[in-house]
Amino acid sequence: MDIQILTTFFIWWTIINGGIYLFWTVFILCAPDLVYNIQNKFFPLPRETFNAIIYVFLGLFKIIFVTFNIAPLIALLIMGRLL
Repeated sequence: MDIQILTTFFIWWTIINGGIYLFWTVFILCAPDLVYNIQNKFFPLPRETFNAIIYVFLGLFKIIFVTFNIAPLIALLIMGRLL
């Protein structure tokens, strides 16, 4: 596989996953009661537990996003400049 194809793939992968993360974060910040009420119908949890779970999932998604999207993209961009 060509390094340019991999770089393009990682750019689009980063844009898509970054958009998902941004949408999720903005939705949680702007409408927390709506999200809680919808999720509470499926999984009845106390509000404090729900907030902790959402916070953990956002943090985990961010760590995975940086590890598997941003870091390889930066490495590919550096390698593309050196080759």
